[in-house]
Amino acid sequence: MAKARALRPAIEKLITLAKKAHLAEDNAQKLHYRRLAIARIRDKKAVKKLFDELVEQFAKRNGGYTRIYKLALPRLGDAAEMALIEFVEEASTKKSKKKKAAKAKTKVDESQENEEAEKAADAKIVDTDAQPEASVEEAESTEEAESTEEAESTEEASKEEEKK
Repeated sequence: MAKARALRPAIEKLITLAKKAHLAEDNAQKLHYRRLAIARIRDKKAVKKLFDELVEQFAKRNGGYTRIYKLALPRLGDAAEMALIEFVEEASTKKSKKKKAAKAKTKVDESQENEEAEKAADAKIVDTDAQPEASVEEAESTEEAESTEEAESTEEASKEEEKK
């Protein structure tokens, strides 16, 4: 819990640097803010992700970029309080969930249509391969039917002979 609380101001300062770079028009200023962030984080990939991807999420937000959750169960070894720190997402997520659900449904529908088209194409291929097999199966079933008919006719004939 204490580490999460100590981490929050550092993260928020880095996000503020990214926002300043995002709003700056001068490339020298953008580079300056990026270098300041690299000096603090010491991970170029993390800075690249923050400045290129995550900054747009926080562009309209004035502070409060992180959220700390206190976890219910303490750590097993020393019973210390555990916490989870995460970025706060946009406030419009509640409204966009409906849109995302609708988009997901359309994507699912499209993917189902694509799958059905692929299955139909595969079925055509399988059907052309299955025709000789089907004729073999039909022949076998016809032979079985004929043999059962012969057996039934012989049984009927034997029954009639017994009656006589």
